Amino acid sequence: MTTVMCFGSFDVLHPGHLYYLREAKKYGKKLIVVIAKDVNFKKFKNKEPKYNEKQRLEYIRDIPYVDKAVLGSEKDILDVIEEFNPDIICLGYDQKTINETELKEGLSKRGIKSDIMRIGSYREDIYKSSKLK
Repeated sequence: MTTVMCFGSFDVLHPGHLYYLREAKKYGKKLIVVIAKDVNFKKFKNKEPKYNEKQRLEYIRDIPYVDKAVLGSEKDILDVIEEFNPDIICLGYDQKTINETELKEGLSKRGIKSDIMRIGSYREDIYKSSKLK
């Protein structure tokens, strides 16, 4: 069974997020979504989330095509990747907090053989978190 993993904050869930997750699901049978912990949200976005990590986790868990939703690691993104060992990691078109080159190097050092894919945008002129707030 092919397992796909996605990452995100998902603070204000919108059609762009749903598109990202639906497209990622097309790459495999099982979709695991990793939600940023509040501490990482604050670190990367320099602001407080509107919804706390537990609320954001529950919103994602309620999406029918998401097979598993978990909170990420506070220290190292590779910890959760290593725990679930996905076949494919799907990143959003605008995820700048995850450096693809560093991710590939980190995966290689840990012996993780996940492929990395970028999911394109969905009407980014309208459905982009920073524009919706």
